[in-house]
Amino acid sequence: MLDNPPALTIHRSHRRPAPAMLEWFRGAQTSHLADAMDGRGALDWKIKPLDPSNASFVGPALTAFAYPADIVGLFGALAEAQVGDVIVLANDGYTRTAVVGDLVAGMMRNKGIAALVTDGLARDKAGIVASGLPVFCQGIVPNSPAMNGPGVVGAPVTLGGVTVCSGDVIVGDADGVVVIPQARLESVHARLQQVRVAEARTEQRVQEGAMMANGALRFIEQATIIE
Repeated sequence: MLDNPPALTIHRSHRRPAPAMLEWFRGAQTSHLADAMDGRGALDWKIKPLDPSNASFVGPALTAFAYPADIVGLFGALAEAQVGDVIVLANDGYTRTAVVGDLVAGMMRNKGIAALVTDGLARDKAGIVASGLPVFCQGIVPNSPAMNGPGVVGAPVTLGGVTVCSGDVIVGDADGVVVIPQARLESVHARLQQVRVAEARTEQRVQEGAMMANGALRFIEQATIIE
């Protein structure tokens, strides 16, 4: 039989990336960033912005884990967060109660948090949208959570099929959220420039009337034809 864990555990060993590195990715399309990471890095498609018109952000992750139907981990992250952080809250994908509402979203905005990303649910959508805080979640439910713990802040979490560590760079837009591991920031930045050039060339070809991607032509030409 296991002992009950502490009500709240906070890890503070992580380092945030330099502000200049964050600016490398400001305004980047999430699809371009995924291409720069070999087609990976995006959270599950179910994690979407509550307000697609206010979905663009970039910031360092501050991770947290909230046990299903509980929000101690969320408030622990709120206490630890610095201006510009993105709170990334894993909730085991729990969909019976919300993990955030409009009042907490307002508190996060007051503290200067860049966004909240969770695999849980939210409630009070109109109020969250009005707060101006970009919130990404699986959906909306009116049911409220408890505040008993346990919760964890700062340790690696997994949500939406991606492992996130505090200090990773999180980028969001209307399409979803991409996680850039802190150790890969320089290489992803370099590849992002290449992706943008290639995209611009292909876009020009499409505008000029292209009807097939160059890379697909060899597969078409070598296809086995069955009449």
